[in-house]
Amino acid sequence: MSVTQTKQIKFHNPASSASSDSDDRSDAIEQLYIDPFAEAGSTGELVCCPASPTTVPAKNALESPMRRSGRRPRTTSIGNQTTTANPSECIIRANNRTIYTAGRPPWYNCAGQQVEPFVIGICGGSASGKTTVAEKIIESLDVPWVTLLSMDCFYKILNEKQHEQALYNEYNFDHPDAFDIDLLLDVLTKLKEGRKVEVPVYNFVTHGRESQTKTMYGANVIIFEGILTFHSPEVLKLLDMKIFVDTDSDIRLARRLKRDISQRGRDLKGVLKQYLNMVKPSYANYIAPTMVHADIIVPRGGENKVAIHLIVQHVHTQLQLRGFKLRETLANSYKDQPMPDSLHLLHPTPQIKGLHTFIRCKNTSRDEFIFYSKRLIRLVIEYALSLFPFKETTIETPQGVLYSGRRMASRKICGVSILRAGETMEQAVCDVCKDIRIGKILIQTNLKTGEPELYYLRLPKDIKDYKVILMDATVATGAAAMMAVRVLLDHDVPEENIILASLLMAEIGVHSIAYAFPRVKIVTSALDPEINSKFYVIPGIGNFGDRYFGTEPSDDY
Repeated sequence: MSVTQTKQIKFHNPASSASSDSDDRSDAIEQLYIDPFAEAGSTGELVCCPASPTTVPAKNALESPMRRSGRRPRTTSIGNQTTTANPSECIIRANNRTIYTAGRPPWYNCAGQQVEPFVIGICGGSASGKTTVAEKIIESLDVPWVTLLSMDCFYKILNEKQHEQALYNEYNFDHPDAFDIDLLLDVLTKLKEGRKVEVPVYNFVTHGRESQTKTMYGANVIIFEGILTFHSPEVLKLLDMKIFVDTDSDIRLARRLKRDISQRGRDLKGVLKQYLNMVKPSYANYIAPTMVHADIIVPRGGENKVAIHLIVQHVHTQLQLRGFKLRETLANSYKDQPMPDSLHLLHPTPQIKGLHTFIRCKNTSRDEFIFYSKRLIRLVIEYALSLFPFKETTIETPQGVLYSGRRMASRKICGVSILRAGETMEQAVCDVCKDIRIGKILIQTNLKTGEPELYYLRLPKDIKDYKVILMDATVATGAAAMMAVRVLLDHDVPEENIILASLLMAEIGVHSIAYAFPRVKIVTSALDPEINSKFYVIPGIGNFGDRYFGTEPSDDY
């Protein structure tokens, strides 16, 4: 859709509604949850909670600080000082930063096209230090979101005979046939496309896959490491940089002995037998020959600071060329353009103007702000529902007279709130839609980069079959809303099934979303002409979340 292909803005005169009860369904999936409020000792670092059915819903997570202190602090995505790394978690903590290695959807340009992530492949013999090199690169990159994928996750499921061989150290885990290359290729391809993937979790003690998988997304940088990273020609084509970690064989053997005995419950005789009969020959036959594909060979592994510095410099250059800054670009785009066809604006009646007067006034008390905001939200949600398809139907009235009316064509409607401000709209959608299901997406601004980041995702498993009302109280540049739409599209929700509902939007945000996703309908009660340097809507209503929830106000607006 071209931004010049527009028509007159459609205004809506809101009608009254009937209320109904609803509750939040529990049969939803937990993809990724970073709890900004989790208490993590004196450092106050952000804690990443693994996906599980018992993950605390975002609403409860956001309310917990109020119960502890009586006043809720504002939330940000900036990390604090930490010094440890734990490979079992999906985070790396180092140098005053927290890096999330589960990934998130990669950035996209202002045209809505995804910016292709930079993929690094790290190859080397067993215990050569590949994971250490990967972590050192991540720590030095200063990129908050990285996907770290290990080839160890893709060992094939063993049959009974192979499993018995593994127990006696007679199964060759270093042979190419030991890996599920097709699954590996599928996962890596999807990550490069920014799509959600479920990665197997391999247990080295039982020689089998765990029943649970690890959910991952693509990111700015994807690092794939393994002993046979360069073996498959198809995988090689996906790699932007190829690194081979070359470590002395005696050092690799010493590390392997220590790791397998202390971490994997093996005995000295079994480890040496496996090394001499399978690991060492496989390195000579399948791993060492792939060194010819490497762009960079790193001797001494993670100890080679010079090599890692050169790698990081090159990756930084590539990220700059690919343009991973979005909000600043969006803020300066689409000026003086007519409003797009997908915008649906409530008619500015005296009632609507009066409600806006209350919520925009800086002297309005919190109680009144909440009261009048809820009235506006209800009107916006009612209008959004009217945009879904309806079908004609005939019913009989209590007087025995036939009445030609309409019913909504689909009963499958899901509300998805962009936390935290979007959460304020959940009650309105529950009041007007009986038994509606509610999903949540937490997107917060990183104070260091000024860019939105995905922290929490909870959606119905079958959301692709639903009409979705995506809710956010205010939209400025549209960057967070675009990320939320991307998440829904990643879960196979058709673009035309999404309605973005908001109390207040900046014109530039409307243009950005409409240009990127022309089939997404946009509903709001008012449009403001500008945003300031801090990406607040002007004249605006200030920080909606702070005013609604009673948190500390910001001096930025």
